[in-house]
Amino acid sequence: MTPALNKPLPEFEALATGGVKYTPQAFAGQTVVLYFYPKDNTPGCTTEAMQFRDRHKDFVNAGAVVFGVSRDNMASHDKFKQTLELPYELIADTEEKMCHMFGVVKNKIMYGKKVKGIERSTFVIDAEGVLRHEWRGIKVAGHVDEVLKVVQSMKAVA
Repeated sequence: MTPALNKPLPEFEALATGGVKYTPQAFAGQTVVLYFYPKDNTPGCTTEAMQFRDRHKDFVNAGAVVFGVSRDNMASHDKFKQTLELPYELIADTEEKMCHMFGVVKNKIMYGKKVKGIERSTFVIDAEGVLRHEWRGIKVAGHVDEVLKVVQSMKAVA
C-alpha cells in the first residue's frame, strides 16, 4: 500500500545503521524525514547526505529525526556514514520494500539502457505518523533547506 498524503503510514519495519529498527510506531511523537536516494558514494547522493548532515542540528531542534534510505546494503551504509560523519541513520532497503511502498522505483535511461533506479524523493511524517509532505524527482540544490522550513513550520503549529 502506497502511503497517501494526509493519511497515516501503514505499519512496516526496516533496519538501519546503528542497529536501529525503524517502524512508524517506534517514532510516534516525533516528526520523521525519510529521504530516498539512488546510491551511496555517488556525487549527488554524497552532496545531499552532507547537506542533511550540515543542517542536522536544525532538524533535531525542530523535533525531527532524519533517515536516509537506499537499496545499498548495511556494510555500504556503515562506510558511507563513517566517511561523511553522518549524525543520522541510513536504512538499508536491499529488498526494495520501502522503495516500492513509497513508489520511488522508476525506469531510467543510463548510458542508453533502461534500468530500474531510485527517484530522489523526500517524505515528512508528522508526530502522529501521518504523511504530511512529499517531494519527488527533486534536485539536490536548496532541497534540504526547503524540507527544514516545512519541518520547522510543523513544530510551530504543534
